[in-house]
Amino acid sequence: MTPHNRAIEGEIAETVLMPGDPLRAKFIAENFLEDVTLFNDVRGMLGYTGTYNGKRVSVMGSGMGAPSIGIYSYELIHFYGVKNLIRIGSCGAYSDKLKLYDVVVAMAASTDSNFAHQYKLDGTYSANCSWELLRKTYEASKEQNIDINVGNVFCSDIFYNASPDDWKKWAKMGVLAVDMESYALYCNANYAGVNAITILTVSDSFIFEEKTTAEERQKSFTTMMKLALEIA
Repeated sequence: MTPHNRAIEGEIAETVLMPGDPLRAKFIAENFLEDVTLFNDVRGMLGYTGTYNGKRVSVMGSGMGAPSIGIYSYELIHFYGVKNLIRIGSCGAYSDKLKLYDVVVAMAASTDSNFAHQYKLDGTYSANCSWELLRKTYEASKEQNIDINVGNVFCSDIFYNASPDDWKKWAKMGVLAVDMESYALYCNANYAGVNAITILTVSDSFIFEEKTTAEERQKSFTTMMKLALEIA
């Protein structure tokens, strides 16, 4: 047990899906998993373990932002022996090639966060996903006829930005979309030598100024969810 997770040893699978919203974790557990058990509800951060096509899989919310997913992913890795962490969440599109509900796979994550400062590196760290999980994601997307967009995402500490045009600089560098968690997840996984990947669904666009509702984000991102479960 940890201050944030009441699970005991053996209750969490080696592969964990991590949506930001704990209600999305509940939705996945109720609609996709069998033989489900609840292992955590501390602070309302719901976590479940079950099976998907005979594979043991857990799903647990991460909360919003680098500090939150930084805590939960660290504990899953170091206290519960998790080897594969798959973030599934929403993102804002920086590219005019992306439409609402398109799937983005974060090959790497840039950031304005100081999360990697803890490592005392003499430079700027490029946080990347696991090649093994990226390969599995690509292969599963082909099998399921899912179009994926693979590239760099920007992981920001700021949701309401006082400089609303800052995103254009990152778009100029070829960054596909923005989220708030991938960089911290990748840093934790890279440092511990385990696997992580982020699979995102476009929920809004900085180009076209479109957006989805909270209810749509919770229940209509099934393509991303199924893809993540296939690689679990």
